[in-house]
Amino acid sequence: MPENLRQILENLPQQPGVYQMLDSKDEVIYVGKAANLKKRVSNYFQKRRQDTKTASLVSHIARIETIVTHTESEALLLENNLIKQFKPRYNILYRDDKSYPYIFISSNDTFPRLAFHRGAQRQSGQYFGPYPSAGAVRDTLQLLQKIFPVRQCEDSFYKNRSRPCLQYQIKRCSAPCVGFISPDEYKEEVQHAILFLQGRSNEIIQQLATRMEAASTTLQFERAAHWRDQIASLRRVQEKQYVTLQDGDCDIITAAADQGVGCVQVFTIRGGRNLGNKSYFPRSEITTDPRALLSAFLPQYYLRSDVAVARDIPRQILVTEKLDDITALQELLSNFSQHTVQINQGMRGKYARWAAMARQNVGLTLQTRLISHSTLLQRFTALQDALQLDEIPEHLECFDISHTLGEATVASCVVFNTAGPVKADYRRFNITDITPGDDYAAMENALLRRYKKVQQGEGKIPDILFIDGGKGQVQRARKVIDELQLGAVLIVGIAKGAERRPGQETLIIAPEQGDAKERRLPADSSALHLIQQIRDEAHRFAITGHRHRRQKARTQSVLEDIQGLGSKRRQQLLRHFGGLQEIIRAGLDDLTNVPGINKSLAQRIYDTFHASE
Repeated sequence: MPENLRQILENLPQQPGVYQMLDSKDEVIYVGKAANLKKRVSNYFQKRRQDTKTASLVSHIARIETIVTHTESEALLLENNLIKQFKPRYNILYRDDKSYPYIFISSNDTFPRLAFHRGAQRQSGQYFGPYPSAGAVRDTLQLLQKIFPVRQCEDSFYKNRSRPCLQYQIKRCSAPCVGFISPDEYKEEVQHAILFLQGRSNEIIQQLATRMEAASTTLQFERAAHWRDQIASLRRVQEKQYVTLQDGDCDIITAAADQGVGCVQVFTIRGGRNLGNKSYFPRSEITTDPRALLSAFLPQYYLRSDVAVARDIPRQILVTEKLDDITALQELLSNFSQHTVQINQGMRGKYARWAAMARQNVGLTLQTRLISHSTLLQRFTALQDALQLDEIPEHLECFDISHTLGEATVASCVVFNTAGPVKADYRRFNITDITPGDDYAAMENALLRRYKKVQQGEGKIPDILFIDGGKGQVQRARKVIDELQLGAVLIVGIAKGAERRPGQETLIIAPEQGDAKERRLPADSSALHLIQQIRDEAHRFAITGHRHRRQKARTQSVLEDIQGLGSKRRQQLLRHFGGLQEIIRAGLDDLTNVPGINKSLAQRIYDTFHASE
């Protein structure tokens, strides 16, 4: 051990505090906390206790600095701040999202709106969250639409309506824009939505049951039926989503590690409803032990500067591992959130099934990460960085149109997630009733059909919607997304270069609000490779469908129109001659030689192809 380090160790205080380890370039490579600085730091230099990664850390230490604190809680908070400031390479680091998604209900409007929100909370209204992902917010908003017909459209869309939009027709909105509902009735629906988001569904059911009975007594059967349907919908939601926990708000946190890769998952329970989970993958050069991952994760996750997020720290946090020094963290979180926070470790007894569920999920997520770690997931991460997204997109969809001079137009929709293509969710659309060759109308037709189904519960709203085309197709896509009020969907058009070579694509990026922007990615970009992969798959799926439809039209449609020529006789005819062209060239005698084809039927077949002669 170098003499300067020996002297530092001898003079360390036996008090709580934070230590910083620096290398020869005077860069901070590790930050830690300790209840007793002298004991904790000295342990690093006990060779019999060193593993390979700790030995690597110690070999790079040139200097050690300490900061003494009054309490261990102060040390924990200071450690968290220093880790975020210096991002030492030997610490376990988690990506610190600057903004988490919320559901927002405006308060200044006569007819308030429900909306997806991310960012500073400056608008007047109520915010519900944070949610684990944008997908969880969209799923909740879709669920709210089905039960409470509260508008979710933008104010600019709402203020310029002269007639109800599609949402009213499919019973997803009460059309306040054209006065189809009174302010008082609308206010009741908004209040019910708020109670639902607060996890107070039973109160809503009691209120609705009272009104239903009163309406039945006064023979207002239509109103009674409306409330009956709402009660049934709420009961179904309870059956699917409610969990049996003593406290309605809690986070369940688990970790797993394998092959040098670690994963932490947070399951979010609010108001008794499971809002889904979110995965975090740390950058670490010192350890991937699950307990160490959780110990590093908890303060980084909960001690964020956003005051609104801090107030949403639940009273109960369940972790699947036994952790050291948890008392100090409980005290710090309690002070930070201004209410008592209890961290339950190990999750035994009544929480055992939650531990099993959490461990199973994090294990599956980790295996998926390992399988595609070097290829697909890296491309998704690169796509996140290239498009400057707040989180890794998990659900991508891409549309393409295929036809031959307007004949047999087919649109394709392919779906990708972080595990690769989701072929069970692929869809094709045969396009009719448009001007042949009108790609814009074909794209609009396919998008409307696809996302009307999504609104009805078939499929998910994508994080990114890719369109194989330029500005015109992107504009049609934005029109459909706005008309259906699908919310925060990023649309990206993929326009081929002048020579239509891979690597020369121009991306037309159209966010939910604002003008579309063009961007070129380097030809060797992993993000561009992912975009090319999903674009090419959409093209393959579209052209396969188009060729099948065209072949069917050219080889079977004419034969199907011949009276008396059923499916079995068509098969015999095609098998005998080997194809439609040979049938066209055949004479009457040749046709009559086919089993099952008599003279009169042979004449009809012959006349079908030679009538003009």
